[in-house]
Amino acid sequence: MKGSILVVDDSAMMRKVVLRTLKMAGVEFDTVLEAGDGNEALVCLRANKVELIMCDINMPVMTGLQLLEAIKAEKLAVGVPIVMVTTESSEPQVRQAILAGARGYIRKPFSIEHIVNNVKPLLA
Repeated sequence: MKGSILVVDDSAMMRKVVLRTLKMAGVEFDTVLEAGDGNEALVCLRANKVELIMCDINMPVMTGLQLLEAIKAEKLAVGVPIVMVTTESSEPQVRQAILAGARGYIRKPFSIEHIVNNVKPLLA
């Protein structure tokens, strides 16, 4: 796919896992941007147009939920699908993420099938 993706996770290893799994599922981008927390993600989004955001919920400095609120408040990435990648299994956090603007979520550990079923349809 043409365009850019932003992967936001405080673990560099998890960012690589997300990118590798996306690629294995047939989702590739020309440009890959990475951020280690919500603040870094905001800097990226202010300077770059992206077609997909994959974001962890639990991060230091600024959580994924706080990032969603900031994206909405600053009107950044309007219409861009945001998929939360989380270890959280609690429905309230998932519901909060969806209400804050996330278009989907996948739970860690995730598979190629999860990407195909939950991320690819958002890019169609």
